[in-house]
Amino acid sequence: MAGVHVARVRALYKRLLRLHRRLPGDLRGMGDRYVKDEFRKSKAAGASETARFMEEWQAYADVLQIQIKEREITQKVRYGANLTTNELQRFNEDQIGQLYELMQEATKPDYQLITENDLHRKK
Repeated sequence: MAGVHVARVRALYKRLLRLHRRLPGDLRGMGDRYVKDEFRKSKAAGASETARFMEEWQAYADVLQIQIKEREITQKVRYGANLTTNELQRFNEDQIGQLYELMQEATKPDYQLITENDLHRKK
């Protein structure tokens, strides 16, 4: 059973990185770093957390795939989705903080898009 789970996690991880290849460079870099960090952090998660984690990342991948195809057809660029009040209310304090950090990262100029892991690699 554990082998099946690991295969599903790996397949989703690879799908996300493949989808990111079709994004503009700055979004790809930020998205790849975020996915890698989140999947790395989730290794210690419990069963219920892991199920929700997989569900949310699968939904993200599905939406992103639709948005990429739409962009390729219409040439209109629109990525992401607005969160409803209901969705925001389900977030815990850590998730709100993480969402805020992601928003800050997404609004930085390209040359500032780095993660904590990037800083450690440079030392």
